[in-house]
Amino acid sequence: MTARIIDGKVIAAELRGRVADEVARVKREHNLVPGLAVVLVGNDPASEVYVRSKHTQTQAAGMASFEHKLPADVSQADLLGLVARLNRDPAVHGILVQLPLPKGLNTEAVINAIDPAKDVDGLHPNNAGRLAGGFEALSPCTPLGSIILTKSVHASLEGMNAIVIGRSNLVGRPLVQLLLNENATVTIAHSRSRDLPGLVKRADLVYAAVGKPEMVRGDWLKPGATVIDIGINRIPKDDGKTRLVGDVAYQEALDVAGAITPVPGGVGQMTVACLLVNTLRAACAIAGLPKPAV
Repeated sequence: MTARIIDGKVIAAELRGRVADEVARVKREHNLVPGLAVVLVGNDPASEVYVRSKHTQTQAAGMASFEHKLPADVSQADLLGLVARLNRDPAVHGILVQLPLPKGLNTEAVINAIDPAKDVDGLHPNNAGRLAGGFEALSPCTPLGSIILTKSVHASLEGMNAIVIGRSNLVGRPLVQLLLNENATVTIAHSRSRDLPGLVKRADLVYAAVGKPEMVRGDWLKPGATVIDIGINRIPKDDGKTRLVGDVAYQEALDVAGAITPVPGGVGQMTVACLLVNTLRAACAIAGLPKPAV
């Protein structure tokens, strides 16, 4: 048995298409153009690539894209001043400050300064708290994309055993909340969990978000499990270049899992598509319009 490969590229393209249709509709019916502002501090190469991709896809969906590039030595006050201006700007419905920020800047203070209604990263304590309480909230994009990929395999996640490996505020914790909202039974595991292979073996759904290359081995998996690999790790090759691998030993997992996301070409594709979903949802909510059909 070889696992079905969950094609994030195809699923993300379909989602972006649905977003573009809804953007065109709200533009036509309500004269509303959703706007996304992305703030990049410093010149981290991986972040620059990611921001370029967001800019291109935002425009392709028919939205307005506002890019703000600040030097790595920007002061905390200047960064917070920009966030305050974006909060007040009626053309901006989504604000994303690219993380990680350079040393010397207080990430928590920056996240707290973003208007929760425009917090398309879903990191503001207001949105995190609403999500934890089971209320309507803007959810972080990577967990949201992970749920959509899982539902391309299973129409309902109700009653399924899920394990989330990793407890970051950006991925692990919100993913647990989203799985609970789907009525899954959730175990949250991390680097200090005892008998991690034994915990993984019981799970129908495995979410690896721990940031350790190929940590989850094929023989840890329950046969037929659905594996969502959220990790992106660069490891050196013999020729001095690097290759991208996930947190799951992909070749091993292919022989055991029922379905699996590749790295690259899986969850990463969904993250930007879900950012567009969140921006559209935020724009409609701020304008007092019904929730869009995405």
